[in-house]
Amino acid sequence: MLHSLDSDDDRFRTIRFGPGLNLLVAERAGASTDTDSRNGAGKSSTVELLHFLLGARNETKALWAHEKLRKHTFELKLDWPRQLEPLTVRRSGARASKVTLNSDITRKANAALFEQAPEVAIKDWQWAIERDLYNVAGGGPEVSGRTLLSFAMRRVNAGGFLDPTKSFAQQSPHDAMVNLSYLFGLDVGLAAQYRLLANQESTRKKLVEAAKDPVWGRIVGRSAELRGEIGAIEQRVGELERQIVGFQVVPEYENMRREADEIDRRVRVLRAAEAVDRRNLQDMEQSVNEVAEPDDRYLESAYKQLNLILGREVRRRFDDVRVFHQTVVRNRERQLHEEISRIRQLLDRRSREREQLGERQAILLRTLNSGGALDALTSLQYALAREQAHLESLRHRFQAAQALEASRREIEAKRLELEQEMVTDLEDRDSITREANALFNIYARRLYGEGRNPYLAFNPGRQRMQIEPRIEDDDSRGIHNMVIFCFDLTAAVVAHRAGRGPDFLVHDSHLYDGVDERQVARALQLAAEVTEMEQMQYIVSMNSDDLNKAVGMGFDADPYIIEPHLTDQPDGGLFGFRF
Repeated sequence: MLHSLDSDDDRFRTIRFGPGLNLLVAERAGASTDTDSRNGAGKSSTVELLHFLLGARNETKALWAHEKLRKHTFELKLDWPRQLEPLTVRRSGARASKVTLNSDITRKANAALFEQAPEVAIKDWQWAIERDLYNVAGGGPEVSGRTLLSFAMRRVNAGGFLDPTKSFAQQSPHDAMVNLSYLFGLDVGLAAQYRLLANQESTRKKLVEAAKDPVWGRIVGRSAELRGEIGAIEQRVGELERQIVGFQVVPEYENMRREADEIDRRVRVLRAAEAVDRRNLQDMEQSVNEVAEPDDRYLESAYKQLNLILGREVRRRFDDVRVFHQTVVRNRERQLHEEISRIRQLLDRRSREREQLGERQAILLRTLNSGGALDALTSLQYALAREQAHLESLRHRFQAAQALEASRREIEAKRLELEQEMVTDLEDRDSITREANALFNIYARRLYGEGRNPYLAFNPGRQRMQIEPRIEDDDSRGIHNMVIFCFDLTAAVVAHRAGRGPDFLVHDSHLYDGVDERQVARALQLAAEVTEMEQMQYIVSMNSDDLNKAVGMGFDADPYIIEPHLTDQPDGGLFGFRF
């Protein structure tokens, strides 16, 4: 239960709560004029401050962020599970990211002895609220303690009184149903699956629209094409991984590679020189075959035909010339043979050198082929990382393409299956839904008599789980607000009985706007009886005019009115001043 709401500002009018029904009344002061209003008395501000102290997110336009209030520290005292003394929570708009507790119930602060109260991060405080007030710690992201708390303390500024099954105007129906399923004891996992299917359907529709754009269509692609491309890249990645696993870094790799290149160059030079020498050898051998002594016998025959007789001196000279020519021919032949021998020897040396170089080159190439340099390994690793990144990108595109090509029938089939699972689950939880429906029916008939047939229906539809509170002829604003009253009271009682919710329920005076005075009186009397029976607490702010109408209908308000009495005067509101 809540005990008190206070501030370090002396002007603030401390509110002290008690068990059962608590009426925070805004009265019209005797000195009030027609232009005075109780809209700024602090009725809605009370709910805002309770949310602030119970972990609401900090917002720039929030009440506590106002320049006149943010420097002050607000304080809430409330009962806390497994704590003998009330827990004190303090929070300031100037340091809204932290709360100060008089006891470290989060068990996340420093375990050393505190010289002062421990300061706790808002996230940890919200987690403690989930764990202790709603018993959902460790329950995953499906259920939110802050959302559950918003059903126990609806905020008019957030549109909390527009729909019984939504705690604020912009709330997703699926999110609301997940949290309400928890409060009523239904299967939260099944309710969350509705939300998952809704997200998938939303994604499918967006992708269908996006795929109509030619550029985006090429970016996403078709699943069949992407599947083949993924297979090819996976094969390439596998090959690179095997190469890296079997890769050996060869020491002096670059020196060995340069030596192999030099041997290759030397072999090419030898082959070119050998080709020249073989052509020269061929020419010389041919020249040797063509070498012959000159034939001078034709001269003597020619002289005889001229009837000339060669003299002895002439003949001697011919002999000398013949000997000279023979000497020249023999010298030429000898020189050719010597050159032929030299070239053959040179060819033999070059052949042996080429053979030796080939053997050395083979050894080098075998060594180089067995491994590589460190930079080669780095290049392989870089190529592998690039291909893996490409593969991951393709997989994302493939998933997007699959979502794009998922047919509506597939999602609808899942919804039908989920609907059947929910029907089965509700049959198994029949006692729970019967209890909730019975309470709602009792509460609504207390307000409107036996002539109505109010009900709380749990409908497992195809789109989402639906919880439908209804009172006949509930189109009017007043009846609509009383549907919210009965629904909230039912949810609070059911959750509290099962240990899934706190023992307090808070309503703003706006809930009773447009409600007939008879229903106001009956609602307040019902709240007093139920909270006393269930050992709970119902806090409601009201204008004195509305309360007087309920009193006129037989409701005794005096035992339930709490201090302070707010007024429409500048210093009579909750904060003690107007801003």
